[in-house]
Amino acid sequence: MEVYSMKKGLKTKLLSGICAAALVCGSFAGIPDKPAAAAEPQNRVEDFANVLDITANPSETIYAAYSTNKYNNFADLGAWHGYYLHEPTAQQLYGGFAGPVIIAEEYPANLSDAFNKIVISDAEGNAYDLSAALSSTATKQTYYPGKLVQTYSIKNLNLKLELIYVSNRTALIRTTITNTSDKDLTLNIKWEGKLFEKVGSVDMGTSLAATDKGVEVQFEEIRNTWNYLTRAENRFNIVFDQTVDTSISEDGMSYESKMRNSLSLPKESSFTTCQTQSYTFTAAEEQKELADSSTFLANPDKYFEENTARWQGYLDKTFQGTDKNARKPYRNAVVKSIETLTTNWRSAAGALKHDGVVPSMSYKWFIGMWAWDSWKQAVATARFNGELAQNNIRALFDHQIKENDSLRPYDAGTIIDCIFFNKNEARNEDGGNWNERNSKPPLAAWSVWNVYKQTHDTEFLKEMYPKLTAYHNWWYTNRDTDQNGIAEYGAMVDDAHYVWKENEANGEWYIEKDANGEPLVDDNAVIEAAAWESGMDNATRFDVEGNGPDDIGVKVFKNKDASGKVIGYSINQESVDLNSYLYAEKGFLKSMAEELGKADEAKQYEKEAVKVKEYINTKMFDDATGFYYDLQTSQDGSEKKLLVNRGKGTEGWLPLWANLATLEQAEKVKENMVDTEKFNLKVPFPTASKDNDKFTPATYWRGPVWLDQALYGIEALQNYGYIEEAREMAYSLFDNTEGLLSDGAIRENYNPVTGEGLHTKNFSWSASAFYLLYQDTLTGSDTTSQTGIASPYAELTAFKKTTAKIASLKSSAKKQATLKAKAVSGAEGYQITYADNNKFKNAVNVNTSSVTKTIKKLKGKKTYYFKIRAYKTANAKRTYTQYSAVKKVKIK
Repeated sequence: MEVYSMKKGLKTKLLSGICAAALVCGSFAGIPDKPAAAAEPQNRVEDFANVLDITANPSETIYAAYSTNKYNNFADLGAWHGYYLHEPTAQQLYGGFAGPVIIAEEYPANLSDAFNKIVISDAEGNAYDLSAALSSTATKQTYYPGKLVQTYSIKNLNLKLELIYVSNRTALIRTTITNTSDKDLTLNIKWEGKLFEKVGSVDMGTSLAATDKGVEVQFEEIRNTWNYLTRAENRFNIVFDQTVDTSISEDGMSYESKMRNSLSLPKESSFTTCQTQSYTFTAAEEQKELADSSTFLANPDKYFEENTARWQGYLDKTFQGTDKNARKPYRNAVVKSIETLTTNWRSAAGALKHDGVVPSMSYKWFIGMWAWDSWKQAVATARFNGELAQNNIRALFDHQIKENDSLRPYDAGTIIDCIFFNKNEARNEDGGNWNERNSKPPLAAWSVWNVYKQTHDTEFLKEMYPKLTAYHNWWYTNRDTDQNGIAEYGAMVDDAHYVWKENEANGEWYIEKDANGEPLVDDNAVIEAAAWESGMDNATRFDVEGNGPDDIGVKVFKNKDASGKVIGYSINQESVDLNSYLYAEKGFLKSMAEELGKADEAKQYEKEAVKVKEYINTKMFDDATGFYYDLQTSQDGSEKKLLVNRGKGTEGWLPLWANLATLEQAEKVKENMVDTEKFNLKVPFPTASKDNDKFTPATYWRGPVWLDQALYGIEALQNYGYIEEAREMAYSLFDNTEGLLSDGAIRENYNPVTGEGLHTKNFSWSASAFYLLYQDTLTGSDTTSQTGIASPYAELTAFKKTTAKIASLKSSAKKQATLKAKAVSGAEGYQITYADNNKFKNAVNVNTSSVTKTIKKLKGKKTYYFKIRAYKTANAKRTYTQYSAVKKVKIK
């Protein structure tokens, strides 16, 4: 039963719980008594069944629209394979978990529709028909956080299948058969399955072989760069805890594994058996998982208990310190966020040296790790899995460019765009997705500091600090074309950024060069990479042609070192988001430096930040429209033009997120953000304002709502005290995005007008943003923004909390008193309040700009009472400190 409180955004949920009884694998057990009901909800694992629909009927055609898996799946512990629950009507899949879906290094592929299905027969060889359990009451499929469960109830038998992960390569399946009849049964048990031959139109090159303990899938070496990548040592193994005899079909594509001995199952008793399923890339991995399987199968209950404890720990950390009575749909959404991030967790493999989270296991092109995706994912993941968050950051920094790099030593310090299982041809491997053409926005320090706030791991901070400073400095050596301390987005020196021509004689391609033998730069390719570097691939502000007759459009500048060598490219605009990120980074680095005892470096970052703050607030803000914009620049910096004509976008509230906007500027930006004809749409925070003439609500970065930018928008409002507006718009994000509060997948972005989910599914940084918004806005009041450099609002808040003090008060002459106040930092003046009674009836207020003031024309020989407070003006309003303690003086 649910009982609702009508308080906005909250309800109390009352429910009962059931204690699960453990069964031992490979053993018999009696049917347990009905368990007692538990007390009040504790946000247990069992409370969050099927918050994401992962039912499927997999086929060789894995993708639906937008190169995205037709179905959602479950994975855990960084494994490179996942599973589905079968659709209720897919009776051919009954008796097994649908799938698995494997990742062929960089691409998802369904290995089978249900590779391991149990078949139970009686003593005469008649198979029990699991389809007899088709009704919802007779069969049940449940995706709990961290575990899949299937139950079938048919005449004489109950069947229960449970699946968890026990390593980064292996899943453990526990099968329990219960005799519900009034007589003993003799059963024959086997498992069967078949392989798919293709993924789409590509041959998978798989075949089956029997093993002593089960069956294995063998792979051919196939190096199809843009679709499917395998090597001959890849394996998928099933290991049973029972003695089985395995037979393989003539075509090598299907198998049967029969229990050698029949099973005698007494009435009202249960039999449990277990198996492992492992997907490995190398022979060494295979041998390790086969050896470990013996351990897993020897004591499976231990691993099921540890799995439950681990996932319960994720939930406990998530709901600790938040409103535990938040409405169940919102709690479901945050649990779905955890599930999404964990399913997208990939362990170290290939060129990936540390674990990390990929953008989406569902999308063909997203099985890699992007820089700014990783920074965002780590901030949320650290709240429930600090080790994974730290490793996700390390995974990118493993490939930080060094001074001795063989390809681009002049880019020392930078983090490249994205990394995959395979490096690219320039790095002597055959990957096509690895990209070094650009970096990504500088949010690494933001990520590290927020992870540190959760883990309190000083060693991690020490490890990352010098790497972060090298990356921070790179922006000013390689992306500051006029060397004014304000950076631009741009691109690396890369063969992809040159003009290529085909030799008509032999058909070979070559780089075209100018009269001086220098490669000709392809400006469009550089601009493409610069837009990628911004993370906003096709945002309206990066349209090559600009917007309007007075806009010269986007141009490319070469950036050179002291010797004249080209070390990178910048486009001709100083972006407000980039420099807000860099300002924030100085704040985070300052905090780290202070934590690590580097006082001089902390002071230097604060000094540098002053200049950036002043530049952004004086040159990138338009008073008329009340918003921040990119600033067009000439290469020598002599000409600047504010790009108001390109319209408002999410970059305009980044100065508030970075805590650098003045209070007056923040007020104007806020008015734009809450305007229902601009950014406050059904789903708020579109990437282009509705009044932007290029607003397109369903086109990637030209209108859809991206949750990272929405998160920064919410935090921007919170940073400047607009708490109610922030919370209201956060609720709109949860309430109006398709599928979030039901069992739909978290999407890459959303249509701000309709709420429709757009582009791919199960998107990690959206999950991260929803997680943070739940904790910090819906059920809390916090942000991830930098506080190392005080914000104007924080300074104002601190000012209001300050208590003024009277340093001295005396009657120095007849009928007058002289009061001296202790100076208050930031005060414009002081208000002195006095009266001839301690109740301050008919009190007089006197304002003064000085800390010393003489009050005249008082009544002689009378006692007067004084108090004082300081004031300053913010947003055209006078703000006061707390009053001082009252002092009295007898007038001469």
